[in-house]
Amino acid sequence: MMNKKKRIAIVGTAGVPARYGGFETLAHNLVRNLSDNYDIHVYASTKMYKKEERIKEWNNAKIHYIPLGANGASSIPYDTFSMIHALSYADYIIVLGVSAGIVIPFIKLFTKAKIIVNIDGLEWRRNKWSKWTQRFLKYSEKVAVKYSDADITDNEAIKRYTAIHYKTASYLIAYGADHVSHQKLNKADYKKYPFLSRPYAFKVARIEPENNIELILGAFAQLPAKNLVVVGNWNNSAYGIRLKELYSVFKNLHLLDPVYDQTELDKLRSNCLVYVHGHSAGGTNPSLVEAMHLNLPVMAFDVSYNRATTSNKALFFNDAKSLINLLEVVEFDQLKAVGNALYKVAKYQYTWKRISNRYSAIIEAFDYAYKKPTLQRKNTRMSYPKLLKTGYAHLENTKFFYESNTLEHGK
Repeated sequence: MMNKKKRIAIVGTAGVPARYGGFETLAHNLVRNLSDNYDIHVYASTKMYKKEERIKEWNNAKIHYIPLGANGASSIPYDTFSMIHALSYADYIIVLGVSAGIVIPFIKLFTKAKIIVNIDGLEWRRNKWSKWTQRFLKYSEKVAVKYSDADITDNEAIKRYTAIHYKTASYLIAYGADHVSHQKLNKADYKKYPFLSRPYAFKVARIEPENNIELILGAFAQLPAKNLVVVGNWNNSAYGIRLKELYSVFKNLHLLDPVYDQTELDKLRSNCLVYVHGHSAGGTNPSLVEAMHLNLPVMAFDVSYNRATTSNKALFFNDAKSLINLLEVVEFDQLKAVGNALYKVAKYQYTWKRISNRYSAIIEAFDYAYKKPTLQRKNTRMSYPKLLKTGYAHLENTKFFYESNTLEHGK
């Protein structure tokens, strides 16, 4: 008699097949790599898929639709309803994000299913949230980490954060990026995007303050000979609309609306001279590892998790002046060397097969009475020397983007 497949619910994404977003791409590739071995269920938002697009099964995974948005304030009831529905069948619930983390203790009262939480980056630090929302998200993060059966961080800097603040030895699992590919350009591409005929820098991102869009645009506005292409959701906020109106007048700045087609997006970014990454809140950002997999030289905003993601092999800036200096001083040969170094890191660390196998390893570990390891201590913050003695020496040179140097060593 064959063993029954373990049933896994994936909660916290807009759905599969992925349209846009890091968690959606993660769920998409977990299904592709693990659905032969597990009975996978994915929750999807009706706001993302039209009625005629709402398939019930994809790559052997069952899809359940929730009539709510998967992002913003609605993500709390969206994730909550998803988890409640999963109670009827799931052996394991993978929760991507912590907006509904506060309900996990109550969910656990009604199920023996193991709950695995990926906290993503530090969502509560994003500037777009009000102070009250930031406090709520931080508390929800704390509860999610405390009551989960296993917690995942996607970056060494975030792993250090959970070790110090929540006493947990989180699994470190990043994102894959080998779904991207170099694309050759044809005459139609040059006609549609005339800027492709000249060297250009590229960036794709949500248009939010913590992604330093304005800093980057401001730097390139001072360098009329340097072309920049930015793909983003400009019309989704007053901030994005203002920036687009302000900087569209510069002939070297090409501000494009979201590109959802993977091939077209890869055409734009795989042929750029340099990738500019401005994110300053979060963990391992998918767009960054995708750029690394495309062998692109990266100029990244100087925060701990960008250094961790790139193994310190990118070029770093912390303001418009330092970005301008990089753009003016760094020569082509150095850019090529940076791109090659980043590709080697990505090829080893950021493949979907590797990432999927690590999620599978967590699931299988529960068959052997796995219990989440914790860092036992009396103090709220472990002293730096003690942190290193517990085996966290690999986190020595990381610093949170919001902390001062005195906090770097837990003082």
